[in-house]
Amino acid sequence: MDVHKSRLDWVDASVYQMAEIAIHTIDQVTLAMDFDTGARHDEVVERVLPFVAAQARERGSAEHRRVARWVLEKLINVGIVDRGFQRVYGEIGPDGSYQRMLFTFQLLREVPGARGGIFLRATDEAINVLVGALDTDVESAQIAAEVKLANLIDRGLLADARLEAEQHRYRTVQYGEKLRHRLEATRRDVRLVDWDKEMPELLDKALGHIEQRFQVEHSILSNIAQTRDKTDDPVKKRRAAELVEIVRECLSRHTQLQNRLQSARGMYRAEQDRQQFSGPPQRSAMNLHRQLLTPILELPVAQAIAPVAAFFSSASGVRVPDALSLPQLVATLLRPPVDSPDGSRPVFVPELADRVVDSRFTEEHWRRTDELLDLPGRVRNLSTVLSEAAEFDADLPTLVALRALHALAPAVMNARQRHESSVMVAVPTDTGMPQSVTGIEGDELLLTTAVLTKTDGIAVAPAREENR
Repeated sequence: MDVHKSRLDWVDASVYQMAEIAIHTIDQVTLAMDFDTGARHDEVVERVLPFVAAQARERGSAEHRRVARWVLEKLINVGIVDRGFQRVYGEIGPDGSYQRMLFTFQLLREVPGARGGIFLRATDEAINVLVGALDTDVESAQIAAEVKLANLIDRGLLADARLEAEQHRYRTVQYGEKLRHRLEATRRDVRLVDWDKEMPELLDKALGHIEQRFQVEHSILSNIAQTRDKTDDPVKKRRAAELVEIVRECLSRHTQLQNRLQSARGMYRAEQDRQQFSGPPQRSAMNLHRQLLTPILELPVAQAIAPVAAFFSSASGVRVPDALSLPQLVATLLRPPVDSPDGSRPVFVPELADRVVDSRFTEEHWRRTDELLDLPGRVRNLSTVLSEAAEFDADLPTLVALRALHALAPAVMNARQRHESSVMVAVPTDTGMPQSVTGIEGDELLLTTAVLTKTDGIAVAPAREENR
């Protein structure tokens, strides 16, 4: 990172110690880890921000935050598909020759949380960077750290004791990660982990280890408290208080680890039952390289076309959906229309045919109907109006009857929106319509014209009944 910081074009990064910021970032992620979740990206940036700001106080907070996020993304290795780092190292082989080996590792991993969200977790390689060792036995190293920590506290070297306590805390996290990896493998497949011998020995050893650590850490905590209370030096008091917080956090992590250890056997039995009765997979996965590519390359072109075409027709599906998910659907709907460039495709001029008027009722029919149904201050029977309409034309009674039926439920609001001053109203009666020359049968209706008021209501004026 210190080599690449000179290539940044958005900041003069010469004042920042990127390696120290990276170590501090790994430290914050490690402290925020537990069995179920890890550290959120924004929380890690906020925790690292004071350390970055201390290196360049004259710079702005926006630059500090961007530097912290850049270091975090470099540790995740954003931009690489597998998010892994690769380093070449050499070893002397048994025959004395120099052999180059490729070491692949990760520092921070993005994992899904149990309740949703993406979290960061420090890998074993990252924790080994903090403790300054590789492939070290966790239990023996932690016991050695406990002994050294107790000796430093007895000698009053609290500054060195704090460093040892922090190393001890990292070992506790590393021990928990070792157990978590075994449990995750068990959830995938119980056959991946040896629960006959390896895991029972590991669980028993871990529970005994936690019992010893509780006794040691409580003793250390008591000695630190005595040292803090007896000394008059404010520096020693502050260091002793910081050391108390670190040891208390170690006790808390031991409690979490103990809960996981006690529930591990029950989890194994539940996973064994679930995987045993879930049945075999309904469809086996296909090895494209071994089952398709290699045999096809050995065939002539004429014989290879048919199986390749059959595979791609089945793999591609019937059709590709327009939107694969809700975000894509929303983005498609909100996408502005794109005008096609001139000349991209020919423009067809449609041939428009003349409009054919095939309506049964003419404008004269509508005018005569308006005259017959304009009844302000009057009430008339539908049968009487139909008889008058039949004298004009044989089709006019049908139009009058249709408009009378529509008046049974007058659209008052629509009439108000069209700024009309009146609306026709029809009310049914208990008597049937008498036989008439129109041939229309049904209930008798009373027709009138209602005046619309300013309050969107209707008002029927006192009317006289005609032909009743």
